[in-house]
Amino acid sequence: MFLIDNILVDESIVSTLFLCELNKCKGACCTIKGGQGAPMLDEEVELVKQAIKPASKYLTERSKAEIAKHGSYEGTPGEYTTRCIEDADCVFVFYEGDVAKCAIEKAYFEGRSEFRKPLSCHLFPVRLTDFNGAYLYYDKFDECAPALEYGARQNVHIPETVKDALIRAFGEEWYAKLDTLVQDRKS
Repeated sequence: MFLIDNILVDESIVSTLFLCELNKCKGACCTIKGGQGAPMLDEEVELVKQAIKPASKYLTERSKAEIAKHGSYEGTPGEYTTRCIEDADCVFVFYEGDVAKCAIEKAYFEGRSEFRKPLSCHLFPVRLTDFNGAYLYYDKFDECAPALEYGARQNVHIPETVKDALIRAFGEEWYAKLDTLVQDRKS
């Protein structure tokens, strides 16, 4: 582990080669079984509520019914998550062919919403937790095996894959420090 400013970063973040390959994993990050959806920051609850209307254009009737009946998230302060349907699909999943994608993000890219998606989704497979301060680690999922293979073939490390999310969370200056560590490993 190492410290960049006040953020503790697990070595695996810098050492792991990883590049999403949606045509192989089929958007598994949005459909992983496990009982809970994506972790949400407390301040994201209202943003997710506001994103429902613009995202609804892409949602299935099943997702719309689940949101209408149970809401789009669950939990308590400090432990909110997006709601899942039948212990798998996030309520915001829609499919393009056989690939699961995020309706909130689709609405964002179409200019219909200002909220891209929860930070935990944007950072995936990186997780942000609190160990008396921010701690970043790589959360390995079997469903992401194609991303490990593709990352190795392309020589792309995790921070390069989630660059936008890391900048969103910690700023460009912080990301530049992390990127220097990644580039040093490539040399």
